[in-house]
Amino acid sequence: MGRISNLPGVTSHMVQTPRIRMHVLMAGSENGIPVLFVHGNGSSSTFWEETMLALPPGFLGIAPDMRGYGDTEPLPIDATLGLRDMAEDVHSLVRTLGLGKFHIVGHSMGGGIVMKYAIAYPEDLLSITLVDTMSPYGYGGSKDVQGTPCYEDGAPAGAASVNPDFVRLLNEKDRSTDHLVSPRNVMRQFYFKPPFIPKREEELLSSMLSMRVGEDWYPGDSVSSPHWPGAAPGTRGVVNAFSRKYFDASGIVDIQLKPPILWIRGADDLVVSNSAMWDIATLGALGFVPGWPGPEECPPQPMLDQIRAVLERYQACGGFYQEVIIPNCGHTPFIEKPEKFNAAFHAVLKG
Repeated sequence: MGRISNLPGVTSHMVQTPRIRMHVLMAGSENGIPVLFVHGNGSSSTFWEETMLALPPGFLGIAPDMRGYGDTEPLPIDATLGLRDMAEDVHSLVRTLGLGKFHIVGHSMGGGIVMKYAIAYPEDLLSITLVDTMSPYGYGGSKDVQGTPCYEDGAPAGAASVNPDFVRLLNEKDRSTDHLVSPRNVMRQFYFKPPFIPKREEELLSSMLSMRVGEDWYPGDSVSSPHWPGAAPGTRGVVNAFSRKYFDASGIVDIQLKPPILWIRGADDLVVSNSAMWDIATLGALGFVPGWPGPEECPPQPMLDQIRAVLERYQACGGFYQEVIIPNCGHTPFIEKPEKFNAAFHAVLKG
């Protein structure tokens, strides 16, 4: 990532696993109970630095960059695996570091990776914290609490649903505020609730700009579709990987060993909600994308309702979950409201 300097107390490591060479940040007690942090889309491990430094004594924070982000080896993302390749990267890191049992935390897309990890390796986990997580039914392309796809080909989600001007400016490493959808403006408008601007904005922007752009990474490829808006997810890249066409983590309900789950989110999150501003169906309903076929065929995805329905089933099947809503807060509460976030998060770590 080049220009990012880590906070005092955070160390940077390159770890070669059997699958991938991963960049990892660490902070806390060297032999402490591990807490593994998985970042979201458009970010990297550096987003977790303050949260790791604030861990209680006796815990070790570990935050890797996912493939296609930060300084980790940019292996291609196979969208058809529905983020399972990233979950397997994490598992390979866990085995290489010899972590044993650990707490796991996922933000946004990272919540999807964490859910996939929990389905595959529940015996590894002491607890699960989902921070403004994506839905267990992916991002875009589904229409009820059961996650029913709008269309069989995955429309209207995937790479083609991403604003091409944002992709271009991201690829150009634009750091300005000259464009409505410049990376800095998108971060200020959607990652955080305005007028909040983080102290380390330059580092976080560099983290955002570290994301690899292209058909193998962000946003991915697309195919033509007879359905609105005329395109559907392809088979490559991250936005397709977390679309409903390929992503389904509702199987977390069925795991035998059920770690306790904290679902914590900002009350004013515009990225993950029942009318999310990055869901093309929401934009269609608002008249920003012409030709929207209407609420019966293609409603805004009820993301929060979907998450809650799956977690209620998780609890009904013998698990436990708690939903914590942080008021006056956007998509990234661990940066915006760290005291409130850490109060709930540390209570989970301490059992």
